[in-house]
Amino acid sequence: MKKKTISVLSAVVLLGSVLAGCGSSTDKAAKPAPAAEGKAGDGALTPEKQLVVAGNGATVEQLMKDEIFKKFNEKYPDVKLTYVSGVSTEIVAKAKAQKASPQMDVTIIEGGEQEAGRVEGLWDTLNDKDIPSMKKVIEDLKTKDNSGVAVNFTPMGISYNEAMVKEKNLPVPTSWNDLARPEMKGNLTISEISSNFGRSTLIMLAYANGGNEKNMDAGFAKMKTIASYMPTFAKSAAQLQQNLQNKSAAYTTWTMARSLVQKDAGMELKFVVPKEGANLVPNVATIVKGAKNPNAAKLFVEFLLSDEVQKMYASKLYYNPATNVKLPDDTAKLLDFDRSKVVKFDLETVGAKTPEWIDRFNKEIAPNVGK
Repeated sequence: MKKKTISVLSAVVLLGSVLAGCGSSTDKAAKPAPAAEGKAGDGALTPEKQLVVAGNGATVEQLMKDEIFKKFNEKYPDVKLTYVSGVSTEIVAKAKAQKASPQMDVTIIEGGEQEAGRVEGLWDTLNDKDIPSMKKVIEDLKTKDNSGVAVNFTPMGISYNEAMVKEKNLPVPTSWNDLARPEMKGNLTISEISSNFGRSTLIMLAYANGGNEKNMDAGFAKMKTIASYMPTFAKSAAQLQQNLQNKSAAYTTWTMARSLVQKDAGMELKFVVPKEGANLVPNVATIVKGAKNPNAAKLFVEFLLSDEVQKMYASKLYYNPATNVKLPDDTAKLLDFDRSKVVKFDLETVGAKTPEWIDRFNKEIAPNVGK
């Protein structure tokens, strides 16, 4: 099979350079209200007549448009809501490309990409006068310089097809290093490192072997072995999902939330947080600097932190709430994991080093695919 590499363009994409695709709008008819200027912090912000929200597609987009937007419009019926879907790297790229004249108001993106956008100066500074529920967000999820606010999170780990593992007498994974065991050959699918899933795996392989995001040699050494077990690195989460569905792979590395969603869809998946630990993947809401609809944006971010929406994220998409909202016992049990295993990445280092890692990946790892 033809070897595939990650182009240098991927590094540019990570820090922002390509455009995301557009979503569609959700409207709710209502009597027009007179225009008014809201004052930040007075508890009576008057929203503008529209709001553009950017975030992930698929099930996230469906929940946003079918339920969250509708609930928001019950409170603010005059706001026309538009959703722009794309992966986090693309959304950051779009925000950077539009920096002189922003077309998005709110983005909801993964923590690593949110940090990359902060470095680029793309986000407004948030405060709890405008968004009071910021005070409820779990301390470990706080962003640097209040450049955004986490609205949910999920741990990374290893998922495996339980039936295939039993049938083929394959190992049940307990360590990140299990991915480099000889039995994994022909049974593994992993994302390229321009994606959060692949990048997190690379960093955790470094941690599992005495390194970290500032010393990645051990991670690259393990990934070189892993590359030889696969015909290619996946380009997207959809490709990972397809490889698991058609049983061309028994194992992958992604989040608990995605694993549980796919289990609901009928895949016999088990999810484990390896013994060396795992990073959290927060989804962070930001308000784009210079947004055309800042009042509506602030009200929307506040709404995302409401108990109602936090419970939706948990019950519909299996994201852990960013606040200490009380969940039904069965949902809370499903989302429970060993918090003592959380590895907190230095996101500034990750953002700064990713282009260098991609270049190294192209030179050292990609040539070893399938060998």
